[in-house]
Amino acid sequence: MKPKILLADDEKDIVEFLKYNLESEGFEVISAFDGQQALSKMVYEPDLVVLDIMMPKLNGYEVCKQIRLKKNFENIPIIFLTAKISELDELRGFEVGADDYLKKPISPKMLVARVKSKLKRTKSQQSEIKTRVKLGPIEIDKERFTVKVDGEEIAFPKKEFEILHFLIINKGKVFPRDVLLNEIWGNDIFVVDRTIDVHIRKIREKLGMYSKLIETVKGVGYRIKDVE
Repeated sequence: MKPKILLADDEKDIVEFLKYNLESEGFEVISAFDGQQALSKMVYEPDLVVLDIMMPKLNGYEVCKQIRLKKNFENIPIIFLTAKISELDELRGFEVGADDYLKKPISPKMLVARVKSKLKRTKSQQSEIKTRVKLGPIEIDKERFTVKVDGEEIAFPKKEFEILHFLIINKGKVFPRDVLLNEIWGNDIFVVDRTIDVHIRKIREKLGMYSKLIETVKGVGYRIKDVE
């Protein structure tokens, strides 16, 4: 899938110019022409946001602040576009959650370079998060292949480890047995649904008093509960 960029600026010529250059580099671009429209288009779940500061209805600072309040977008890269910038402007932007600034007139090559850099860093951070995951008392380090429960390391065979890790990084979601089989064993190996039930039972045994974190959804499959 192409990375999605939300591009918001009240100058339509600038939007079209930058959109063309970003799309030429393989990005999907979602356009907005004022602050309220930019916020409404967050439903498309962009991977990065480019915001003009001086926009009608809501300025870039306010849009950035509201994006940062949304649960799924606390860490999304946000780049500000601005006609002029002082140290105070820059400080204000970083205070509300900006990651970078580009001064107008915008060099499309520079914008593309900054966008690629921010997305690469975000991907690296997300990979690190998925390698080391924590859910309440359970800590998993995929790189070291370790599971700790209440700080005590417990040995998990490979498939049990992979099932537990998969459920935790997708906490709250229900997965049918056939989906779990495909995710863990792949499509080319024949394994019966009962195999998942056996592995889940063994995982629960190892989790001890926390076994109820893994829920059976009757007629559907399994999920692991989120821990507040």
